[in-house]
Amino acid sequence: QVQLVESGGGLVQAGTSLTLSCEASTRTFSNYAMGWFRQAPGKEREFVAAIGRRSSNTYYGDSVKGRFTISKDNAKNTVYLQMNSLKPEDTAVYFCAAEIGGWATDKSQGYTYWGQGTQVTVSS
Repeated sequence: QVQLVESGGGLVQAGTSLTLSCEASTRTFSNYAMGWFRQAPGKEREFVAAIGRRSSNTYYGDSVKGRFTISKDNAKNTVYLQMNSLKPEDTAVYFCAAEIGGWATDKSQGYTYWGQGTQVTVSS
């Protein structure tokens, strides 16, 4: 069983930056592909970004492409989501997810383990 703990959320103004972190409780973090998803009130969960187990491939949802960057530090068991040029529509609870195996996916069904989420609120 892998536990994921997100941190770094908060209230920020539009146009600023924020970095989310997600630490995993596993000794084999390098074997996991990781993803970030978000869910705004009244909306379905949305894919944000994903990264392969050795950072070999990354990809992003259309709404964050060019503004957000996902990265993975296998030595620290942590995946990051650097969010720049934040917009009010980025307001959501952000979840990290993990799946053993190599390839990043934008499908939530592709991840077995999920964190509890961290709230990001962007004011205009």
